[in-house]
Amino acid sequence: MDNRSAKTAKTAYWVAAICFATALVLYLQSYGRYLSIPAFLGFLALSFAMKRSGSQGSLSFTMIIFAAVCITLAYPEYFTSVGDFKTKSLITPLIQIIMFGMGTDIGLRDFKLVAERPKAVFIGLAGHFTFMPLMGFLLAKLFGFEPEVAAGVVLIGSMPCGVASNVMSYLAKANLALSITLTTVSTLLATLITPFWMKVLGGQFIEVNAFDMFKNIVEIVVIPIGAGLLFNHYVLRHNASFRKYMPLVSMFGIVAIIMVITAMGSKSLLSIGPILVLASLLHNVSGLGFGYWAGKLFGLNERDRRTIAIEVGMQNAGLASGLAEKLGKAATMGLAPAVFGPFMNITGSILASYWHRKEP
Repeated sequence: MDNRSAKTAKTAYWVAAICFATALVLYLQSYGRYLSIPAFLGFLALSFAMKRSGSQGSLSFTMIIFAAVCITLAYPEYFTSVGDFKTKSLITPLIQIIMFGMGTDIGLRDFKLVAERPKAVFIGLAGHFTFMPLMGFLLAKLFGFEPEVAAGVVLIGSMPCGVASNVMSYLAKANLALSITLTTVSTLLATLITPFWMKVLGGQFIEVNAFDMFKNIVEIVVIPIGAGLLFNHYVLRHNASFRKYMPLVSMFGIVAIIMVITAMGSKSLLSIGPILVLASLLHNVSGLGFGYWAGKLFGLNERDRRTIAIEVGMQNAGLASGLAEKLGKAATMGLAPAVFGPFMNITGSILASYWHRKEP
């Protein structure tokens, strides 16, 4: 990082500190509703500082999410509808756009590792689709969440790997090819596995129609990814400039989804938010640890162990939000994905930054 970037980052950190101090004063003076504005600005400044600093750049997007959540919790009425238009209707199309973007970046190369290194792929998928759903169910029982919120915890635990895990694997000096393969294969397998776990585990909290969920996943995941594959084959191989914009579109989509769900479930989130945060951290950290030690137990090398840890520990919260909306339960079942998503990015970024300084 050059001197100019360092100075800019330092200034932004000071701005963030002033904003958070202002928010604290407002809180102590019982002006709780107004602290969201300085908190919002503080997180934006922190995001900018982290982006400029370089070493903490992986947390920049998470700070934007926190900024969005702050302003949405304070003024949910502005994010649930615009006139007669209900913003919840945006959730499914946004997820489909994100999945389409994933499809444009998938090729045969992403499946080669399944044949070349089946053990690593199997360990990652097995850990992701067994340990995480069961841990979600255990935490839902342990904390005694309301039935639909508990089902949301099981839902996020039953999700495939998130695209953010690929970024974390890259930062952690892990096996990026293995990471992309696991994300791709787990997303396709989720078509069958997620409805199964929701029927078996989520069905203990609410009534679950596994076939309807299967159809929803096909609509939200399989069809957009298939369209992305075709677009990649017939269009992008002749003009690849479109691809560089997809990550920005995905980031915007994720922030918008979280804001809509936060607004819809603001009352519930304010009352059970801290408990959901704790459940999120326990779920995520246990997944990271399980993935790493499972890889070590089966003799994988250090780079592969890091990859398995990140892939097991990080789920696709956006997809979980989309499914909750399709079921008409975005304000309750969608709360867990809205909380788990940002905190997965925080713990994943911290671990990736630690591994980045340690050569495999």
